[in-house]
Amino acid sequence: MKYSPLGSSGLSVSRVCLGSMTWGIQNTQADADEQIEYAIERGVNFIDTAEMYPVPPSEQTHGDTERCIGNWLARNPEQRAKLIIATKISGPGFEYVRDNSMISGATIEQALDDSLERLQTDYIDVYQLHWPNRTSPHFGKHWPNQVMATQQNVKAEKKRMRDIVLGLGKALDSGKIRHWGLSDDTTWGIHTYLKLCEELGVAKPVSIQNEFNLLHIKDWPYLIESCVFENIAYLPWSPLSSGMLSGKYIGGARPEGSRWTLTQRQGLFRNTEHSEQAIIAYCEVAKKHGMTPSQMALAWCDQVDGVTSTIIGATKMSQLKENIDAFDLTLSGACLADIEAVLQQYTAPF
Repeated sequence: MKYSPLGSSGLSVSRVCLGSMTWGIQNTQADADEQIEYAIERGVNFIDTAEMYPVPPSEQTHGDTERCIGNWLARNPEQRAKLIIATKISGPGFEYVRDNSMISGATIEQALDDSLERLQTDYIDVYQLHWPNRTSPHFGKHWPNQVMATQQNVKAEKKRMRDIVLGLGKALDSGKIRHWGLSDDTTWGIHTYLKLCEELGVAKPVSIQNEFNLLHIKDWPYLIESCVFENIAYLPWSPLSSGMLSGKYIGGARPEGSRWTLTQRQGLFRNTEHSEQAIIAYCEVAKKHGMTPSQMALAWCDQVDGVTSTIIGATKMSQLKENIDAFDLTLSGACLADIEAVLQQYTAPF
């Protein structure tokens, strides 16, 4: 396993980050235990979760993924110091989560204590803001005029962000979190937080995780360049585009037990005709170069300049093994050229 610095944190994280959002619905506690132990055996030291998980989210399962991790940690306390655990506070969107409130200094205090209890730990290595309070151009909202920047109340947003930074500063000072990061944010979000941190004397964010894969490259080059120059780790999530890049959903297929057999909160906005055409083409490239489509997509993500660690997820052990194996691959120049040809043809398929 290879490792990279996690931004300015001083931590070294595995190039593979073990995602966990299926633990509690598609996967049991026993499944989670097996995945954690196998990942550690392979050198993974980085686990990502969220208070919202598992997905699809519901009031009944809220926090269950953190509980799965906490139950494992309680049985394996000697492993805690060896692991870098990242979790996330939810933004607005759920009536059953703090009455649909925005992220604030006060909600950070409450949510953090709840996560610590579920995780059965006294500190969190990286505490992340799952999504901004404002509507941001993510989850299919990245086309012109889907999010109207000119209609945002920037002054009010900056005031809320200032309160968040103060809340994070308190959490850092208390020792309940070691570092903090962003998720599903933009270049403006990153730099506004950097300015506020400098002004308020609070440690800056060490990471951001955004959707990034062969079907969705909008963060390259501008946001990723900002991350590199500001020493902020870039963590791609959904590197297989919700499993699409494995090829398993081609032709409308819905394998038993797969994520798309469950109702999706955001719908299947990635599932377009152009996406399917791109996936078929990528599958052909992978076959030509002797690897699975999933492995090629993950290896491609890993080799993108500026990527720190890629968040993977699996419901089956066979998938987890296949995915981790991908990070031992080196894509040839010929393979990268074939990928680029498809990428240029289908730059933004959804």
